[in-house]
Amino acid sequence: PTKWDESSNIVWKQKLPGPGSSSPIVVGNKIYLTCYSGYGLDERNPGDQSALVRQVLAFDLKTGKPEWDVPFPASLPEQDFRGFQALHGYASTTPASDGNSLYVFLGKSGVHALTLDGKPVWSHSVGGGKDGWGSATSPLLYKNLVIVNASVECGALVALDKVTGKEVWAKTGVRKSWSSPVLVTPASGKTEVVISSQSEILAYDAGSGKLVWRCSGVRDYVCPTVLVHGDVVYAIGARAGMGMAVKSGGEGTVKPLWEMGKGSNVSSPVFYKDHLYWAHESRGIVYCANAQTGKIDYEERLQPTADRIYASAVLAGDKVYYVSRNRGVYVVAADPQFNLLAHNEPLDKSVFNASPAVVDGKLLLRSNEYLYCLGSK
Repeated sequence: PTKWDESSNIVWKQKLPGPGSSSPIVVGNKIYLTCYSGYGLDERNPGDQSALVRQVLAFDLKTGKPEWDVPFPASLPEQDFRGFQALHGYASTTPASDGNSLYVFLGKSGVHALTLDGKPVWSHSVGGGKDGWGSATSPLLYKNLVIVNASVECGALVALDKVTGKEVWAKTGVRKSWSSPVLVTPASGKTEVVISSQSEILAYDAGSGKLVWRCSGVRDYVCPTVLVHGDVVYAIGARAGMGMAVKSGGEGTVKPLWEMGKGSNVSSPVFYKDHLYWAHESRGIVYCANAQTGKIDYEERLQPTADRIYASAVLAGDKVYYVSRNRGVYVVAADPQFNLLAHNEPLDKSVFNASPAVVDGKLLLRSNEYLYCLGSK
């Protein structure tokens, strides 16, 4: 749907047991999601950290009915609930699944594997580090590996065995990065795992963890995840805004194909018909850039003026969805000519930080209070 409100195009909505900034994922006829509870619900009165629990939840896709809820008590001490940590909370990493198991990364509280029925299989700590911006990267699956960016927790990219949870390889040197790892397969056929780190883009052999190539990257701490299309990697970031493209499959130090002076400090871009689309997190501005050259096709402020946008752009058909924290969802045509198709008012008064999931012509949108299924009934 392009438009919705409380009386139209809502298939169902389900109250959540706690807030979170992670996105829902769908496996078969189930939705999986993470939340947190017990601590950090009110910055003025956050409570006692000892009560902090992350929850992994499952819902029925058709009805939204809760299926199960597995709690994971926090490994303490956690980062205090204030400042930037309070902007997104303690459940900011999206789960991953291979269709057989579910994998979640809970920062210093570890990586966990569960069955799709909610039975814990293994847990593994990847370090006890914490940061004022919290933890936010999502796990990546490759063959027998679960790969996580544990820059905050131990300064490394870590690969674990999917079956046992044991460490297979770990590579230090990932700096000030809240960017999730991504796979790319260049013409050589050897799959690489790529991560955007402070001042450089790093590519490792996905199976062995060997560093394959590096390229100058975002000269700031990094939140956006790189975008891969074909064998080209696109990275944006920096508070001042910058971006670049680099061809995968190289060796040693490689040079970018192009660089630009626009970007986003938080949200990630999408690709459609040779163009990149993304939103600046604090200015309410959306961008379109030519993927071949980095030339900006448009730079437009969303109206009515958007507040902070922490969710990443999501592409569905020929439309790009931008979810703002408090001002609703903006729907823009995926076209190098700017065209705002709709502005949908917020469906509740809580914060919307998560990118929606797209499935069967419907959007799964979560706030700190509810999970919504948007579409035709």
